[in-house]
Amino acid sequence: MRDKIEEVINRIRPNLRADGGDVELVDVKDGKVSLKLTGACAACPMSTLTLKNGIERILKEEIPEVKEVIAV
Repeated sequence: MRDKIEEVINRIRPNLRADGGDVELVDVKDGKVSLKLTGACAACPMSTLTLKNGIERILKEEIPEVKEVIAV
């Protein structure tokens, strides 16, 4: 599952980089995906929305085993 998640993240990554940010996959356990937002995304007040409404939504759509995305 980790490889599938990395594949999806790699497709999302250019959008984050366009705004000066990035995302790093930290861990996957029991359907919970731990991600670290970096660069401009780390300090952005909208990072929670990016994580939940953007990244989590896409991961859940493409990988049904994903239950939740957590920021670390």
